[in-house]
Amino acid sequence: MRYTSAAIESLVDELAKLPGIGRKTAQRLAMHILQEPRDEAEKLAQALVDVKDKVVRCSVCQNVTDRDTDPCTVCSSRMRDRSVICVVESPVDMLAFEKTGYYKGLYHVLHGVISPLDGIGPDDIKIRELLVRLGDLEHKDVREIVLALNPTVEGETTALYLGRLLKPLGISVTRIARGIPVGAELEFVDEATLSRALEGRSAI
Repeated sequence: MRYTSAAIESLVDELAKLPGIGRKTAQRLAMHILQEPRDEAEKLAQALVDVKDKVVRCSVCQNVTDRDTDPCTVCSSRMRDRSVICVVESPVDMLAFEKTGYYKGLYHVLHGVISPLDGIGPDDIKIRELLVRLGDLEHKDVREIVLALNPTVEGETTALYLGRLLKPLGISVTRIARGIPVGAELEFVDEATLSRALEGRSAI
């Protein structure tokens, strides 16, 4: 469906570029914005501009933070366990760990994974920054690197690459356990997940 308004059509086109947003959803969002009071639309527009103007990557962990809060609140907190760094692919993955309330260490965000088919090599993600960080005197207490990457071919490739780089530094390199999700039925679980669940079994 094409609208008679060029402005609405342009908004739909821009919204449809967002990940996970199809054209129909973009149309619904555009009509919602159209029906909202002008001040609400202005708040949305300002929030979009602020994200581009005020958000930067933390100079330590590469997570997103406000320009006037660098290093980020996690890196600057003295309440965190500074002996362990959890390496994740994206800021969204870091948020997932923070929501658990269980992990109390530091993070390093790679902003991607090694993917030769997509032309993404080690120099295209934040691996160099991790190595520089580990060589910094401020991080001399780091004893463990936890690799918490997605169980994809690219994630596995990146984990293996990082393992080879980090082990010679005398730092313990571990990976998060993988297994069967709560509520799943064994007959529907794939073979690779079952194998990893058996490998990572623990005493009760």
